[in-house]
Amino acid sequence: MNFITNFPLFTIVLSLFSGVLCTMLSGKTARRYTVIYECVLIALVSCVLYYTVRTGESFTYVMGEFPAPWGNEIRAGILESLLALIFLIVMICSVLGGSRFIDLDLDFSKVNLYYTLINLMTAAIMAILWTNDIFTGYVFLEILTLTSCGVLIVREIGRTTLAAIRYMIMNLLGSGLFLLGVVLLYDITGNLLMIPMQETIARISGDHRTLLAVTMALGVLTIGLAIKSGLFPFHFWMPDTYGYATPTSGSVLSSLVSKCYIFLLFKIYYRVVGIGVFEKLPIANILLVLGMCGIVLGSVSALHAEHINRMIAFSSAAQIGYIFMGIGIGGTAGYTAAIFHILAHSVTKSLLFLTTPRLAEASGNSLLFKKLQGSGLRDPSTGFFFGAAGFSMIGIPIFAGFSSKLLFASAAVGSGSRYKMVLIMIVLAVSSVLNALYFIRTLIRIFSEGEDKRRTTVKHGALYAVSMSTLIAVNLALGLFSWVFTGLIEKGLQMFG
Repeated sequence: MNFITNFPLFTIVLSLFSGVLCTMLSGKTARRYTVIYECVLIALVSCVLYYTVRTGESFTYVMGEFPAPWGNEIRAGILESLLALIFLIVMICSVLGGSRFIDLDLDFSKVNLYYTLINLMTAAIMAILWTNDIFTGYVFLEILTLTSCGVLIVREIGRTTLAAIRYMIMNLLGSGLFLLGVVLLYDITGNLLMIPMQETIARISGDHRTLLAVTMALGVLTIGLAIKSGLFPFHFWMPDTYGYATPTSGSVLSSLVSKCYIFLLFKIYYRVVGIGVFEKLPIANILLVLGMCGIVLGSVSALHAEHINRMIAFSSAAQIGYIFMGIGIGGTAGYTAAIFHILAHSVTKSLLFLTTPRLAEASGNSLLFKKLQGSGLRDPSTGFFFGAAGFSMIGIPIFAGFSSKLLFASAAVGSGSRYKMVLIMIVLAVSSVLNALYFIRTLIRIFSEGEDKRRTTVKHGALYAVSMSTLIAVNLALGLFSWVFTGLIEKGLQMFG
């Protein structure tokens, strides 16, 4: 067996080991170590992506010698490798870009423990991306939930404590429903490995009563992950969770954790139930409607926000709606648009959450819009980084956001339903207008002179500039070379079933 097939497992094991190791290191040493080992993970995943693209085949790594239904497997294909690579880039940029605030917001004695949580979170994200059995997905989903609560509550102020408790309650509810769905699917199929489950469901799906049971199990599981990812109407925990966390935490929770839950759900649709069976169920149409409601209402809420981080958090709820809308549209075009938007939103949202606290620093440490007047003039580099992310969210050509919306429009045209196409086009148009209103309003405010006409240029470290520039470069690559990424996604979908 090619040695590269061990690399996905290495990314999980190395992350778990790093989490334990960081408990014994000082804060600065833990940060340096985390950055170095994340770079190693990027190299490993790049090799896996190159291997799967070159061979045109996925591979499965069997852990232990237990046969189905109790085995544990890791599967690597183009889709998993591409997502893992972008997620790791976002993770390392989030750590570097927000490192200054980690030192400011956390007690000095707990900084190393924060990096422990980040490393365990990375292990959970990698495991969920690679797993080929549904129970391993549940185990690491719980680890991801616990580490997410941890990185949120470390900023010990009243609002973050309240947000962490609310976040924990909602996530535990989602986890419980997910586990119930797993139990029901196991009871129906007698398997935990994804492909044997899919084969069993395909064989029994002709029986109406059995198909009804599968629909119920999948519905419960879908609700659980919809709560955890923040799909409308379960998005109300987002503003406080993302808005008051330390910047690195807000970045990884919004950009990576919520997307990881959605990808696990998508993997279950594709590899556990089978996409042919899934498209016959009413769940897809429900996700389409909820996704469109989330897009519009999330954007309206963002427009009325008076706090810049709450605006971005409500915007995240809208972007989650885009992804679920793509899944609801269905077909290769819809799924490609959904996966591409996961990538586009990951890099863009990280830029936003990592730049807003720098704008606040130039405005008396306030995130209120009325206090941010002229902050982009006082901190030009951060104003530029925020502006690039804002242009992507609006959908300006050359940025990833434009390509993403174009893919959704193309998927709508090819959906086969005239009414569905018209409705999706209206939602896309309304959302784009609302995005333009609240992001252009924000850009005008931060680049307009107010009563404070200081021209003091705020200087930042090289690591901040490099991490923000990297995220912008990835965003532009997704926008300018979208056909390359969509081609990889389509190839990944072909080998995904």
